[in-house]
Amino acid sequence: MAAFAALPAPAASAYFVQYKEQYYRLYHLHYIQNPDDTIENIYWLEKALAADFCNPLYAMALIENEVQWEKYRYLFMMHVNLKLIEQYLFLGNKWNKRNAYFYNAPWKEQNLESLETAETCYRTALYYWGEAVAWAEKSRERRFYFINLERVQYWEDEALRIEQKKLDYEKIINRELALLQQVREQFQAMDENTY
Repeated sequence: MAAFAALPAPAASAYFVQYKEQYYRLYHLHYIQNPDDTIENIYWLEKALAADFCNPLYAMALIENEVQWEKYRYLFMMHVNLKLIEQYLFLGNKWNKRNAYFYNAPWKEQNLESLETAETCYRTALYYWGEAVAWAEKSRERRFYFINLERVQYWEDEALRIEQKKLDYEKIINRELALLQQVREQFQAMDENTY
């Protein structure tokens, strides 16, 4: 036992995170989406948006020329924006009250604050939707039609679904905002006689 104590500790294998792809790899889904976990994912994804791309040699797809590299960057940015939308929707859903029950009247102000937080999350997701659509449009330019990045085929599918309007987060977010406004109005209509 004492012999092991005399041995030097192995060096930690840490590395400096600085590129988009490295930050993206830190994003992960949790079995239970707690707000802290979702906020952690948002942090990593927003850092990925702000960072530089790594060398094409270390990209998440096989890059053999400049045109593939350009399409890869557009698809990556679109995909990260879509993941941010999902995370903000998860986060907003934690604070969104689907119904204004009469027995929640004593906590009317807290519920209204919660709805305000949910609305902020949904509006932020709406911003990222605009960004995702812009990047998807760039990736679907005519000159990229016959360039297929097989390792990120899912991203290409997302861009196509956006182009064909089969993936439309704006519709989903606006529906959530309309429902949220209805619930807000119900809470605002509550008075001391409600409960």
